[in-house]
Amino acid sequence: MKSKVLNFCLILSSFLGYLEWGTNQSGFLIEVEWQIFSGILDDPTSFIHPFIIIPLLGQVLLFITLFQKKPSRLLTFLGLGCLALLLLFILFVGFLSMNFKIIASISPFLFFGILSIKHHRKKPIPKN
Repeated sequence: MKSKVLNFCLILSSFLGYLEWGTNQSGFLIEVEWQIFSGILDDPTSFIHPFIIIPLLGQVLLFITLFQKKPSRLLTFLGLGCLALLLLFILFVGFLSMNFKIIASISPFLFFGILSIKHHRKKPIPKN
């Protein structure tokens, strides 16, 4: 049960990533995802970018674990890794620009990611 809660928190905290670009343009990751998906029929090529597909795959993998009787460690780690690629890059940009809103927005994801890794490292690997 704890694995499912942690995976759910990872998904939710990934939506909190805050982005700023250009002049007076900003948004949370969930808003940016919504804009991309709402315009996918108008411009399908805007969807095909590694920083869109890989984190989305991570969210899907974590979402799948919510419906498994016993959440898969492999899917959890793959999902966490896919999401971490984008969110750690955003964190890096936040440090470069010294934008504390960006840095703070990634903190919940880092917190739940570390908790999830610690939780899954404690569990013994099942032998089949």
